Amino acid sequence: MSEEAITNYRRLKQFVLSFTDGVLFGVASLDGLEEKLDTEIRDVALKMKYGISIAKRLPVAALETITDRPNRIYKHIYRQTNIQLDNLALLLVDKIQGMGYSALPIPASVVLDWRKQNSHFSHRHLAVAAGIGWWGRNNLVVTPQYGSQVRLVSVLTDMPLKVDTPLDRGCGDCTDCISACPAGALSLTPPFYDFQKCYSKLREFAKKGGIGYDICGVCIKVCKGKERSHEGKLTEVSGEDCEHSKPIGF
Repeated sequence: MSEEAITNYRRLKQFVLSFTDGVLFGVASLDGLEEKLDTEIRDVALKMKYGISIAKRLPVAALETITDRPNRIYKHIYRQTNIQLDNLALLLVDKIQGMGYSALPIPASVVLDWRKQNSHFSHRHLAVAAGIGWWGRNNLVVTPQYGSQVRLVSVLTDMPLKVDTPLDRGCGDCTDCISACPAGALSLTPPFYDFQKCYSKLREFAKKGGIGYDICGVCIKVCKGKERSHEGKLTEVSGEDCEHSKPIGF
């Protein structure tokens, strides 16, 4: 790993973490993630070697207002957090371009196919590869600091960067999301969840109570900042205790 890649990583991480609290930053190589690129951006994105994953914590008190379905306050914070992340990604792109490199921001929540629930690129796969969190039983990224109570955005770049290591952790014996899921769509093994059950429930929620979005939030509410090793040991983890949440000096 070159000194340039380490210095670039530190500068970008400090830049991102300087804007607000509750932000996580990680970098991964895009090798092996090419199949997650949509054809609309594929030709340009293939010129990029690295992906930057940024996670932003959702307001906890707003999540606590959720019962067995999404509500209008969750709809608002969901939408505004996505906007906040998109703005942060654009500022990061400005920074990278100002340093003489190319960068492509991937919108936090632009769905290209609602039935398949896919977008230009998989934020979740990049976040896992970048060590932001692991693939949880709720089919979302689970961070050690905030659980799944985050939204994600990605920036692809050709800037040489140090890469982070994926986390060797998992949900252990926690099944909170499985028992809370209003669709009964989740299982003990993360890759195997019932997409049709989940999507049907999202469509049902979207038609009620002025929601208008395919959102839920129930499993996110119960997936909090707890870390479980593969042996199932449970510990509380604060944001300050995790390297990914700390600004790094030059």
